[in-house]
Amino acid sequence: MITNNFQSQIYSDLKVRFYDLFTSKSNRSFEQFLDEMTVEMKKSLCPSEIGIYIYDEWEDKFHLKSNATPSHRIKLSPFTFSEWAEFKEENRLWDTEILNGSRLWNDNNDHSNFVIPLKIENRVFGFLFIAFSDITFSREFCFDLQAIGFEVLKVLMKMESYYKTLDEEKKYELLFRVTSKFHSSMNMDDVLAEIIDTLREVYPKFEYHLLLSHDYSTKRDLPIKELMYDQDITSKASAQAYLTGQIQFEDRMDQRKSCLYAPLKGKQGVYGVLQVIAPNSMLFPDDDIEFITLLANTAGNALENARLYQQSKRLISDLQLINETSHKLNSNLRLSETITYMAGQIKHSFDAKEVGFLLFKDEEVTSYQILDESTDYFHSREAEQLIHHINDRLSNHQDALFIGDFSVKNPNMKCEYQSVMAIPMIQRGTVKGVVIVLHPSPYFFSFETFKLLQSLVHHSTLAFANSMLREELEQLVRTDYLTKLYSRKYLDETISDYISQGYYGAFVIVDIDNFKQINDRYGHQVGDQVIVQVGDLLNEAIGSAGVVARWGGEELAIYLPRHSLEQAFAQAERLRTTIESSTNPTVTISCGISYWQGNQDNLKDYFIRADQALYEAKEAGKNQVRHEGDMGYIQY
Repeated sequence: MITNNFQSQIYSDLKVRFYDLFTSKSNRSFEQFLDEMTVEMKKSLCPSEIGIYIYDEWEDKFHLKSNATPSHRIKLSPFTFSEWAEFKEENRLWDTEILNGSRLWNDNNDHSNFVIPLKIENRVFGFLFIAFSDITFSREFCFDLQAIGFEVLKVLMKMESYYKTLDEEKKYELLFRVTSKFHSSMNMDDVLAEIIDTLREVYPKFEYHLLLSHDYSTKRDLPIKELMYDQDITSKASAQAYLTGQIQFEDRMDQRKSCLYAPLKGKQGVYGVLQVIAPNSMLFPDDDIEFITLLANTAGNALENARLYQQSKRLISDLQLINETSHKLNSNLRLSETITYMAGQIKHSFDAKEVGFLLFKDEEVTSYQILDESTDYFHSREAEQLIHHINDRLSNHQDALFIGDFSVKNPNMKCEYQSVMAIPMIQRGTVKGVVIVLHPSPYFFSFETFKLLQSLVHHSTLAFANSMLREELEQLVRTDYLTKLYSRKYLDETISDYISQGYYGAFVIVDIDNFKQINDRYGHQVGDQVIVQVGDLLNEAIGSAGVVARWGGEELAIYLPRHSLEQAFAQAERLRTTIESSTNPTVTISCGISYWQGNQDNLKDYFIRADQALYEAKEAGKNQVRHEGDMGYIQY
């Protein structure tokens, strides 16, 4: 029992106990210190009950943290700061800071209950509850309690500062460790994982999410969500944190949760948002906001460095791909080899499912040729609608197409492929063709992939053009400009190849009868048309069975590999009949045939014998077929 007049020795005793408590064990927690403190106060003040309530900034509530003799006589349930303000107004004793504590007392026994606020200036630390039995209190007694409260507050503030220093030391040790790991790794997954691990160590009861853009993928088990910053939701705290680069807060009253959104920003931009969800909390303390912000900024710089490093690696890889491809394409490949190589590079480098190459005829996108080296899809009917759609877009402008989800952009079109890239092949301002790359999954190709494909096509367009020009030049060399038949040079080379391989075959020289009269009567233009007609008829009739060439002037030549003399003679007869009945103006032909077997003949003798047979056909009256053998001839 304590009398109304506290003796000075009680103050001294209390201070000594606090000092001993303060200088004793150093490895206890703040909660353990509070428990020991209430025990020492009970020994010195001899109350029936004593307890310390501490204000929790996270929850904005007062909690009973220490009770010298744990029982249900003191109210255990927390109450809010607003309830505390109301409690102060209604229970003040005289003109002191002491409050009537009966509201916190659950026992019906006659006790005097007091609440001593623990505050300094505008900051409320908590309050001290003391219950005495058989005591008569007065105004002076309340001032004595105030003095006790001040002593308790001084000790608590010192201990709070001490434990806060320890807590900050631990946090900054973690931050140093995290920073060291950040700077030792250029892997974005490692950086993100370290952020989450650190936060879980400091705030184990919280929930965390990393809000990143949709183009980020990881194989690690990380709490990653897609960052949404569409126009419809830019007012959300997460979007605001990403767009402004500032800490944002969100209170979810229905879930009794508070959310903090910290932007992961570096020197060049914001790379995502860290979402911290505190359960049963209303406010984030300033110290914790500062720590989370510092961690987020450190992580943002690390992410930036990792991303820049990965970008540099990707750029080096891209340049190597472009250099390798350009080197290969500039090594005098034929067009088919060029397209085959490009298709393989695109499928391998971009994981494309379909690759198509279209060449436009006469620079018209509506008239195109699908190259054989394109994948099977582009040769099917299903691809026609997609190709027409892409060509329509290219006819309006020459820009490349990059479509992440084709079904969203074109809901009325059915297409099994959702990711579409179409890069025009442009040379000197003219669209020569287009490269189309497809994948069935939406948003499969990144924008970096699209830019790389653009660069790849840009560097390869010249190689395409050179390959086409080369083949056109070769075509001009081996074909006759007027008739489009093979040239005499190409025919000579073909026959030489067959002779060197020891095969047998027949050679036919075809001469248009009375051709000078055609020129004199109808003019040289009609004469040219007659030569073209005869050449087309010969080419159509021979097909792949032989080679038809223009020999010179009105003379044409046919090489029939693996044909006997009898077979060649029968073929020539059919040709003679066909030309006489199918030309306009009507013309006839004379034919001379030579034959060879093995390598017994040289090329010159082979031609001379056919020419002699033709001479005999002309001398015999024209419109005839003669050969070098003794089979005779048929005259009409």
